[in-house]
Amino acid sequence: MDEEYDVIVLGTGLTECILSGLLSREGKKVLHMDRNDYYGGESASLNLTQLYRKFRPGQEPPAELGRDRDYNIDLIPKFIIASGELTKILVHTDVTRYMEFKQIAGSYVFRDGKISKVPSTEMEAVKSPLMGLFEKRRAKNFFSFLQTWKDDDPSTHQGIDLDKDSMKTVYEKFGLESGTQDFIGHAMALYLDDDYITKPARAAYERIVLYTQSMARYGKSPYIYPLYGLGELPQSFARLSAIYGGTYMLDKPIHEIVTSDDGKFVGVRSGEETVKAKQVIGDPSYFGAGAEGGKVRVVEEGKVVRAICVLKHPIPGTDDADSCQIIIPQKQVNRKNDIYVAAVSHTHNVAAKGIWIAIVSTIVETSVPERELQPGLQLLGAIHDKFVSISSLYTPTADGKSDNIFITRSYDATSHFETVVEDVQDVWQRVTGQPFSELNLKKTDVENMQE
Repeated sequence: MDEEYDVIVLGTGLTECILSGLLSREGKKVLHMDRNDYYGGESASLNLTQLYRKFRPGQEPPAELGRDRDYNIDLIPKFIIASGELTKILVHTDVTRYMEFKQIAGSYVFRDGKISKVPSTEMEAVKSPLMGLFEKRRAKNFFSFLQTWKDDDPSTHQGIDLDKDSMKTVYEKFGLESGTQDFIGHAMALYLDDDYITKPARAAYERIVLYTQSMARYGKSPYIYPLYGLGELPQSFARLSAIYGGTYMLDKPIHEIVTSDDGKFVGVRSGEETVKAKQVIGDPSYFGAGAEGGKVRVVEEGKVVRAICVLKHPIPGTDDADSCQIIIPQKQVNRKNDIYVAAVSHTHNVAAKGIWIAIVSTIVETSVPERELQPGLQLLGAIHDKFVSISSLYTPTADGKSDNIFITRSYDATSHFETVVEDVQDVWQRVTGQPFSELNLKKTDVENMQE
């Protein structure tokens, strides 16, 4: 390990693997290391034995759940928005050749004690049980406004300036009720809270249009998901990195981040060996997350609670769907943060036949985190088994430009990848000094992504 690299990447989570794949592709000499003997870090997919080893050491998985190899259970549940940023990266890098994708069967929102499909077009709005007759007409006008908007044609603006007027102003113009605003803001624009309402409407407009375009692509829902679980994503980006000369070392403990007298990054020490590089990128666990003493490079912003639930039936009220997403907007259950349910099954090659895996997650707000998941758990019907985890959300204290140490963020509670890609874009810009947009992600068609 005596040669010098441009970049050392620590941890094989999705964020780190995308960055190492893209950096290798751009001609950088990359060394990628992980203390674990498997890919994926926090965003790995585990078989049954690995799942039990992690959550119930010493306990064997019950034989009734079937073969070990039939399972690929995600530790962090997320779906891919069909027209979103991760899709563009997958297509741009040709990582799609290593993977197959399947559509998620439905996108639902919780309102007034029950779940309903999220309407995304004028026609669906008219049929939706989420709204009364007059509200349907108002929602139809709202969607029509979004679908016909053209920046360069003021006649489509109806007196609204997306860059100046707040989303609150737009909602009020169309007279939308707060319950309708709830599902538009949280189940379509996918905001985590209601802060967006007071900000200029442009960002919300773009998010809603992204949702409707993704929905139009495949029809049933705007989400797709890789066969054999999300652990396939980091592995595929790792392959990309290797094709372009990246070096991988798994099962390699990291003992020290070596810095010079003035605090700049020099290299990484593993045992007696030190490998040098100009820059280092890594997940918070390699930079003192949760440890006492030493330099504080990351701070805890909060915690996420997740429950991996094994079901022997589809989720009630979803038309026996093989998969779905359910969003419970915060206001519906008197919370500050939404609750997310992501469910997949044997048709995605992640469980044995007749088994569904549903993962409920949210940001922790109280001293009894598991109880906070109750509104989501209640929607699942009979739960055969449940594995609960609480993870800290870490964020870096510095941007890395002064010491060449670039730290990624922890994975949040959302059930999609847009926030992960925002972090990739942010780190990329800081590491390379180039805007991510200059990568020129091809907006090619991704119809071939689905099997």
